[in-house]
Amino acid sequence: MRVLLCCLVLCWSQLSFATQWDSLPPAKLKFFDIPEKLHPVRFWTLTGTLVAGYSAITVGLDRAWYANYPRGKFHFFNDWKGWRQMDKMGHAMTGYFESKLIGDMYYWTGIPRKHARWVGFGGGLLFQTTLEFLDAFSEQWGFSWGDMAFNTIGSGLYLGQELLWNEQRIRMKISAHRPQYSNQRFYATNSKESTTIQQRADNLFGTSVPELFFKEYNGETIWLSINIPSFLKKRPKWLPAWLNLALGYGIENVLGAEKNEWTNSNGSTFVAPDIYPRHSQFYLSLDIDFERIPTRHRWLKFIFGIANIFKVPFPALEVNTLGQVHFHPFYF
Repeated sequence: MRVLLCCLVLCWSQLSFATQWDSLPPAKLKFFDIPEKLHPVRFWTLTGTLVAGYSAITVGLDRAWYANYPRGKFHFFNDWKGWRQMDKMGHAMTGYFESKLIGDMYYWTGIPRKHARWVGFGGGLLFQTTLEFLDAFSEQWGFSWGDMAFNTIGSGLYLGQELLWNEQRIRMKISAHRPQYSNQRFYATNSKESTTIQQRADNLFGTSVPELFFKEYNGETIWLSINIPSFLKKRPKWLPAWLNLALGYGIENVLGAEKNEWTNSNGSTFVAPDIYPRHSQFYLSLDIDFERIPTRHRWLKFIFGIANIFKVPFPALEVNTLGQVHFHPFYF
C-alpha cells in the first residue's frame, strides 16, 4: 500500500507539470538532444520506468531483506552515534545523487529546468523516505530522524545550488578502497574461540565489489568536490575550469556501530584490541569535474555525468582524530 501511494504521488506530480506545456511532439531529436518543449514519449517512458523501478526495488528490498528480520509497529530509532556518522554521510551522498539524476532525466524530457530540479528534489527524498519507512517497521532498525536529516541535506544541496547558481558548483562524490585488516588472532572474553580483525570485517562488510561501495565504511570516503573557478569573477588562464578542491570524510578501525565489541552465532563475545582505535579522518585533495570538460559529443557528456559520481584519485592530506597527519601520494 505504501508503494502504491508513493507511485501515485510521483505520477500525479509529473502529470501536473506535463499539463502546463504544449504536448505536441517536437521535431525529430537525437537521443541526447534536449527538446525545447515537453516530449511526451520521453516523459511517459521515463516516468513509467521510474515508477516500475521504484516499485520493484521497494518490494524486492521488503521481501529479500526486511522479511528476514522480525517486524513490528512503526517506531523511531536513534542511531546518531552509530558508525561515527559515516552512514549519515552516505545518506547525504545518495540523496544528492538521486535528486541530481532524476532532475537531469526530467530536464531531458523537455521540462524546463526550473521545474525539473524540483522534481529531482522530490524524487530523491521519495526514494530515501521509503527506505526509512521500511526501517520503521523492522525491529532490527527504526525510523531515524538523523537519516532523514542527511537525506534532506543531500537533496537540498542539489536543489539549493540549482536555485542559487543554476548549476552544480559543489558536488558530493565517493571513493573506496579495500582496507588492509590484521590477521593476528585474538580470543573471546567468554570462551577459547578466536578470530581476527579480517574475519570480523569480512563477516560485517562483505568481500564483493558492490559491498565495498555500499557496506565497507572503513574503506569509503565521502567528498565535497568544490569547483573553485566557478566562484571567481575572472578565472586565471592557468586555472582549468574543471579543476576542483575536494574535502573528504572517512573512518578507520570501526568494527561495530557504537563500539568494537560483538557476539558471534556461538555466543562468543569479542573485543577488538586497543591497537585498533576507532577514529575519523578528514582529507584535503584535488578532483576533476568531468562535466566542465568541453566536448561537442553529447554521449561523452553523458559518460562524464556518470563518472562524476566518483572522486578522481589524487594525492591527499589526511588529518585524523588521533592527532595524526598523513600524506597519501595516491588516494582513492
